[in-house]
Amino acid sequence: MVPVLPLLVGLLLAAASLTPSLIPRGTFFQGVLAGASMAMGHMLTQFVLALWRSLEIPVLRGRWAVAAHMLVALPVLATLFFCIAHARGWQNGLRERMGLPELEVANTLQTAVVALAVFLVLYVIGLLIQGLFNLLRRRLARHIPVRSANVLGLLLCAILVLIVTRDGMVNAGLRMADRSYAAAQYLTHPETPPPAEPWKPGSSESPISWELMGRPGRNFVLNGPSAQAIAAFNGRPAKEPLRIYVGLAQDSDPQVRAGLALQEMQRVGAFERKVLVVSSPTGTGWMDPASYDALEYMHDGDVATVAVQYSYLQSPLALIFETDSGLDQAEALMRLVYEHWAAMPDNRRPRLYMHGISLGSWSSMHAFNVFQMMNEPIDGALWAGPPFPSTLWNQANAAREAGSPFVLPTVDDGRVIRYSSQYATPLRSGRDWGRMRVLFMQYASDPIVFYSPTALWREPVWMREAKAPDVSPELSFTPIVTQLQLTVDLLRSTSTPPGYGHNYHVRDYIDAWSAVTEPEGWDETAAERLKAHCGHGELVGCENGS
Repeated sequence: MVPVLPLLVGLLLAAASLTPSLIPRGTFFQGVLAGASMAMGHMLTQFVLALWRSLEIPVLRGRWAVAAHMLVALPVLATLFFCIAHARGWQNGLRERMGLPELEVANTLQTAVVALAVFLVLYVIGLLIQGLFNLLRRRLARHIPVRSANVLGLLLCAILVLIVTRDGMVNAGLRMADRSYAAAQYLTHPETPPPAEPWKPGSSESPISWELMGRPGRNFVLNGPSAQAIAAFNGRPAKEPLRIYVGLAQDSDPQVRAGLALQEMQRVGAFERKVLVVSSPTGTGWMDPASYDALEYMHDGDVATVAVQYSYLQSPLALIFETDSGLDQAEALMRLVYEHWAAMPDNRRPRLYMHGISLGSWSSMHAFNVFQMMNEPIDGALWAGPPFPSTLWNQANAAREAGSPFVLPTVDDGRVIRYSSQYATPLRSGRDWGRMRVLFMQYASDPIVFYSPTALWREPVWMREAKAPDVSPELSFTPIVTQLQLTVDLLRSTSTPPGYGHNYHVRDYIDAWSAVTEPEGWDETAAERLKAHCGHGELVGCENGS
């Protein structure tokens, strides 16, 4: 009767997985989550029971064991049926908050089939690992005491599994993904020639190779608003925005790529612009047009933006496997640009800002050298969707004023650092902002920001606070399950409409850049007009984030 208990615990965790998290889930992902939760509950209970038996603690047998299992089964099954009955309503409540259509049917059977398949696969993998452990401990028991053989066998089994998964399957999968994303970088239309304008990267006069720039860089260079479009919107003369981008394939050395970017900036006159933005792209090299287009409209095109690619992988993968690449590249670029900028006369310097979204936000923060900039501070920074491990973001959160919410903290009365979301603008307090303005733009429903590794056993701080409008009020904490839910949310963070999850909306970029950079001749009326036009796709080069 003992194997029944692991099954019941697994069913209990599977039931808990039906509760809402940050990102709405469909049938497939809910099934995967339920199956993984069930497997985790089953495995951990089996481990506890094995430990219980190894300590020779008495166990119930016969009729007493049957009665105990029935006593446990009743509340577990009741919880399971309750969660199944409410699962559709929970998901639809979250979908309604994000403007998504409701799920018409619950698809309970399909979810159960996927969950069972996932559970069986993980169960078989668990049996194989257990078989390996038994083989090792029995061989070792021929030469050393049984207890020592068990401990050493467990250690060797863990090492072998780690080597096979991390250094074998994971690395092989990573190499395959890297090759796939690298190939995708060059899926551009063959009829798209290099820019004819000599001041654009990749042109015949540019040291940057058009062929090695990759699709994200080419799109960034080609698709921004023109001076004509900006002038038509603002009703006054405008300049052609400068966009400098160096692809990862240009050179294997991040220092060389950074040096090439600086060379191009000097060639095209980037340091002669009113606003200079040192940006770090996402893991794939993507530059969110919702951010850069809006900024260029605000400043009549008198903007230069520079970025260097450091990875081909999607941000969640690059966050785990290529962390140092992004940090090293951002640091190399910012150091060169800052040194050149700081050496310029005060009255000739452009206003210098740092920017990034997602993994680019983390790497950009890493390049923010407060000791280097203490005497000659930059003008500010806008970091959207800062990933949860970001050191500077965590330090700012730790300094938040007592009583301020974790999802939108107040730090030192907002004199230098502020936070904004789709429901809270940077200037909502009405207080003066300092000379250097640092803004974290984050949505409460963004798992890239609010993922918590300790959610395996401890409720995150933000879950104990009043829920933001884009977060389900039914969201609750369950050990193990919450961690799995947030992991699925992390992988699906950009599946939401713009304005939710990790998909930042152009209207929020407009509020953010307006507050951070204070464009000349810009007011609330102009901001609302730009939001309206961008929201309807009426402006050339102005798009919602995705």
